[in-house]
Amino acid sequence: MWAPARQGAAGVAMAELQQLRVQEAVDSMVKNLERENIRKMQGLMFRCSAGCCEDSQASMQQVHQCIECCHAPLAQAQALVTSELEKFQDRLARCTLHCNDKAKDSIDAGSKELQVKRQLECCVTKCVDDHMNLIPTMTKKMKESAPVHGEIEVCCWPLGQRAGIYLKRGMGVLGLLSKVYE
Repeated sequence: MWAPARQGAAGVAMAELQQLRVQEAVDSMVKNLERENIRKMQGLMFRCSAGCCEDSQASMQQVHQCIECCHAPLAQAQALVTSELEKFQDRLARCTLHCNDKAKDSIDAGSKELQVKRQLECCVTKCVDDHMNLIPTMTKKMKESAPVHGEIEVCCWPLGQRAGIYLKRGMGVLGLLSKVYE
């Protein structure tokens, strides 16, 4: 069976280089998302949660529900990031498995090992290039799912409404942010 361990030092180095390229690009994207989006959402969540705790008229259950409401947008954003990264990783793995299958088929058909190694390297490089090109679209999708900074009022709920983070809509009308994510 064709496996990276049988590729030799050059093949393993090529595979590691391609893996490093993807890892660096994904790490950069995640750091950027954390710095520009997630961190702001964390600040909003903590300020909102603090506001919940300051409501001396609320019951323990109401405070707990309020805090959960404040945490929901961040939890949903983090779940989306995790889901998108898992899908990306799965797609890349399927692509490289396809390359390995093609290489094994070529070996079984009698192709020369050096030719098969080159074919495998080209195939894996194409997989990586194609998936690197998907990163900007994936990043855009994740950023668009997060609320835009400046559209959020922290713990500023209308009298009689439940506590939480509200979005400004139109002429000062507020909508509960957690409803946007349902």
